[in-house]
Amino acid sequence: MAASTPLAVLIDADNAQPSVIEGLLAEIAKYGAATVKRIYGDWTQPQLKGWKDVLLTHAIQPIQQFRYTTGKNATDSALIIDAMDLLYSGRLGGFCIVSSDSDFTRLAARIREAGLVVYGFGEKKTPAPFVSACDKFIYTEILRASKEDVDETEAPRSGAELKRDRRLMALLRNAVDASSDDSGWANLGAVGSTIAKQAPEFDSRNYGYRKLSDLVDASGLFEIEKRKLADGLAVATWLRLKRGRHGGREAASR
Repeated sequence: MAASTPLAVLIDADNAQPSVIEGLLAEIAKYGAATVKRIYGDWTQPQLKGWKDVLLTHAIQPIQQFRYTTGKNATDSALIIDAMDLLYSGRLGGFCIVSSDSDFTRLAARIREAGLVVYGFGEKKTPAPFVSACDKFIYTEILRASKEDVDETEAPRSGAELKRDRRLMALLRNAVDASSDDSGWANLGAVGSTIAKQAPEFDSRNYGYRKLSDLVDASGLFEIEKRKLADGLAVATWLRLKRGRHGGREAASR
C-alpha cells in the first residue's frame, strides 16, 4: 500500500495504552497517511487521564462517549458508527483499529468486504477472531517505547528455539513452497505476502527479529541468495529450503 494512502486510525481508549502511541503512529506510517485520528472513551473517567498529553502532542481527536448503562460498552458502539460513516464517505483507503476487544471482529470483516484494508493493533491477549478478521494484525507489545515496558520486548530466539516452534516452521516452509519457482527459489517479498495472508498476526519482531530476512536466516532452514535487480543497483533476497545430505530437500518434520 502506498505511503500516501489515506487511513483512518480509530482507537478504543479502554483497550489501549498511551505508551504505544509513538510506536503505533510510526508503524502506521509504513502503510499510509493517518488522515483521520480519533480516540473513543468516557473522558470523565480517571483511568483515561494518562491519554491527555499524548492526544495533544499527536493531534488525536478525543470523542466523548458517556457510559449510559453499567455493563454496556457505549464506546464500542460510537467507534463502530463513526467507522461506518467514514467507510461510506469513500475518502479512505483503509482503517487502523486499535483495540484488544473482539467486539470489532464484525466491523473489520465488513470493511474488508467493501474492498478496504484493515490493520489491527492490540495486545497479545486479543481474541483470535478479531486478529483473523484483519488483513494484518500487529501486537502492541512490540511498539511500546516506555522504560517500564522494556522487559516485555522479545529477545531474539535462537535457531533451536525457532525450530521447536512447529507452527512457525510450517508457516515459513509453506510460504516458500507456495512462492517458489520450478527450481525451488522464492523471492522474500512474495514469501512475506503469502505469510500475511495465512497469518495476519505474523511479525518477525514477535520473535525478536527486526526483519523477516533476519528471522529466516536465524531459522537455519533456508539457503539465502542476494540477487541484483535489472537496474543493477537494488538487491532482492531469494531463498529455498536447504538440501539434505542425499541431495533431496530436508524433511518437513525436521
